[in-house]
Amino acid sequence: MSGQQKLEAQLTENNIVKEELALLDGSNVVFKRLGPVLVKQDLGEARATEGKRLDCITAEIKRYEPQLRGLEQQSGQQRETLAPLQQESQQAQAAKAGGAPGKA
Repeated sequence: MSGQQKLEAQLTENNIVKEELALLDGSNVVFKRLGPVLVKQDLGEARATEGKRLDCITAEIKRYEPQLRGLEQQSGQQRETLAPLQQESQQAQAAKAGGAPGKA
């Protein structure tokens, strides 16, 4: 799994958590896990933490986008360079195979 795929998965997961937190009211109890222990957390603090986490993930995804576009552009250029070479190779193989049908 690539770095961007991991970030996209984290973004999806954290959006679900944000939606779940939005469904809660002040009477609900929220816990966060610290190692092997669950610690009670204020609902407002949990929402703020989740918002910050989403901001960080979104910023990291935006940081990856220019790199991804650059790689896609390089890939397209390589394909354009490779296509005529493949055609030339196929034509040479066809000419070689067609020029000597009786040889075994």
